[in-house]
Amino acid sequence: MKSFSRRGFLGLIAFVAFHSPARAATQLAFDELYEAQSVLGLKFTEKVKALSGANVTMRGFMAPPLKAEAKFFVFTEIPMALCPFCSSDADWPDNIVVVYLDEKQTFVQANAPIDVEGTLEYGSWTDPETGFVSLLRLRHAQFGLA
Repeated sequence: MKSFSRRGFLGLIAFVAFHSPARAATQLAFDELYEAQSVLGLKFTEKVKALSGANVTMRGFMAPPLKAEAKFFVFTEIPMALCPFCSSDADWPDNIVVVYLDEKQTFVQANAPIDVEGTLEYGSWTDPETGFVSLLRLRHAQFGLA
């Protein structure tokens, strides 16, 4: 039986690391978020339910932030002139997602398309720090110009 050398072992680890599929983020589009809207509110698609807790990427626009630097922003399907925060989840628009970052960051212009990647959460939730209500969130997110 042939034994591995240290170089051979390190080469094997490098090969496995390079060729193993990384935990790739699943692409999620705004038109895949909800399947229906009724008097009871918005109904999430099966895709959103299946991806809860998974890493997803989305393309859209950053709504104008309340502050120049913060740990969160509203992510929208189309450019917006005003921040679209809602008073409750009953009147939550079907084309926004709240994005929570791990650290405060300076934001980009509201009319520039961006890609966002983060962990998907769905369901009504009130942020204890801001009081903002959301139906969809991306946690531990990062973003960049598209």
